Amino acid sequence: MVLRGRTRLIRRSFCALIVSMLAMANSASAASSFFSALLSQVQSLRVVVQDEPSEEQPPIAGLDFSEVDGAFVSFLDASSVFDGISYVVVDAGGTLHTETFGDHTEDLVVMLASTSKVPAVMTLLALDEDSSVSFSVDQPVSTMLPYEGVYTDRTIVQMVSNTTGMPGLSAINSYGNPFGQTLEDLNHLCTFAASDFVEFEACGQQLLTNELAGSQSAGDSFDYGGSQWQAAGVTAAIAANATWNQLVDEYLGAPCDLEVFTFGNPWQELNLGGTSFNGTVESLPGQSNPHIGGGAITNLADYAKLLQVHLNGGFCGDQQVLSQAALDRMRVDRGGVVSINPTPYGMGWWISSDNPGVYDDPGAFGAISFIDVERGIGGYVAIDDYSRDDAGAPVALVRKTIIPLIQAVIDGR
Repeated sequence: MVLRGRTRLIRRSFCALIVSMLAMANSASAASSFFSALLSQVQSLRVVVQDEPSEEQPPIAGLDFSEVDGAFVSFLDASSVFDGISYVVVDAGGTLHTETFGDHTEDLVVMLASTSKVPAVMTLLALDEDSSVSFSVDQPVSTMLPYEGVYTDRTIVQMVSNTTGMPGLSAINSYGNPFGQTLEDLNHLCTFAASDFVEFEACGQQLLTNELAGSQSAGDSFDYGGSQWQAAGVTAAIAANATWNQLVDEYLGAPCDLEVFTFGNPWQELNLGGTSFNGTVESLPGQSNPHIGGGAITNLADYAKLLQVHLNGGFCGDQQVLSQAALDRMRVDRGGVVSINPTPYGMGWWISSDNPGVYDDPGAFGAISFIDVERGIGGYVAIDDYSRDDAGAPVALVRKTIIPLIQAVIDGR
């Protein structure tokens, strides 16, 4: 767990529910609506590949982000869902601009959903580059696990590029019984479980040894998200003899001096329409079974540090956490070269077809991070509404309006 310094309670109020799978059995309609909503979020990511702002900061190096700020203000004014939004822009040398709107503050800690994917891949690649650990993203995971299964011939690279042939979120309704009281009944839905009886490594074995209908050969298809990401994290933890959060702390948290960057698993609670998360690490559910593809929390400054790694050759301060070669690998199109459902995607990054050099990582709550390698900049937009009522709107705003406005600021300097 990464926690350095004080975290701040978010101002929005949420229902504090501690649920179990038994409680879920009484909420069949909630489960159905949750999975349908999650699938719609994934589909929207492919399609879109109110208050006064806080006290203004002087532009850095003569950069004027007032038009960008204004676009966010207009978005909040027109929204009946979102009470706040915040963002940060960085380059290789540091932070260019930070601004908060509505009820957001700079130290607000939010759940990222799939905007967790790029940091997850960074952790896996950093472990791959650690010669003291017998772990490889290019070898079948069977070479690092004490068992074999139907999917153990797949590689970590395939898992985090969504090309393993394992059905992703599009097949979530066939993952297992959402009301199951055993790991076997949950099957691949253990990926989303925070129940005490679901243990991280045991869940991984369940995933890798139980075939889902609709599976494809490795490297033939693109199917976003789901249990393949969980299998990648479990393999890393077993190979390194560590928990997932210990790996995140060792390879990102400590060298980058992150205040808050921790993975949990909020999805079981969200299945019932609420969350006990209140902006603190302690309140984040599911830390014993962290959701690799969508379970992280952080603040603006810490995500900004991770984006800088992609722009400065892999460094946090004086310490190199990733090689340039590893960063380059994350941007190689692997999802767009398959025969079934080709979709431009690297490892953690969606690849923009409309804005060359732009890569982004959006999440189901509306958060999104991005880098523009041609201009040497990156950005992260935070959202703290977890209803998913209009989560595609912030992502569409950033892709269609905010990124071009930021690019214009940089081009004009």
